[in-house]
Amino acid sequence: MTRPSVVVYDYGSGNVHSAVKALQAAGADVELTGDRAAAMEADGLLVPGVGAFGAVMSALRGARGDEIIDRRLAGGRPVLGICVGMQVMFERGVERGVDTEGLGEWPGTVDELHAPVLPHIGWNTVEAPEDSVLFDGLRDERFYFVHSYGAREWSFDAQKPFRAPSVTWATHGERFIAAVENGPLSATQFHPEKSGHAGIRLLGNWIDSLAA
Repeated sequence: MTRPSVVVYDYGSGNVHSAVKALQAAGADVELTGDRAAAMEADGLLVPGVGAFGAVMSALRGARGDEIIDRRLAGGRPVLGICVGMQVMFERGVERGVDTEGLGEWPGTVDELHAPVLPHIGWNTVEAPEDSVLFDGLRDERFYFVHSYGAREWSFDAQKPFRAPSVTWATHGERFIAAVENGPLSATQFHPEKSGHAGIRLLGNWIDSLAA
């Protein structure tokens, strides 16, 4: 059986080799590249994100990654965002007084969590809905987070005949969005590539959905 092809989009986001290794372990044929054609043609595109919202958006736009993501989603081709790669899918990010326009795939603002200790670093549980594909078989697992900012509200509901988005929550000081599954676009605030066997299983669930 042919392994699904996944491009880890290399637009200057930082060390992404752990994501490549995790995807390979989960069953994908993986390429780390910023090549536009490869990113468009792969079965799945993983968008990593490390650092500040504004810097990630600047790097994405500089590499025309925003166009690639938009065109893939318009064609129903799967995209998975991780950490700040999830945050930029929202309309806006506000960090240290800097207000940056995001990709606008979902309404809402990413801003600082209200918590006694920031950043939120370490393992945490999540509240996944029963219909989640990503968290199939993973309801009681913990995942590894490293962040101070997050989306704290969800206000988008797909209209029929489209399936309603599946939204997973976590709590650190307050509830925030830990993952979203919305048609071809999925994203996690935590790092599955740093979440041990649970993260590999989650990536495997996503990869299986590419084959389906």
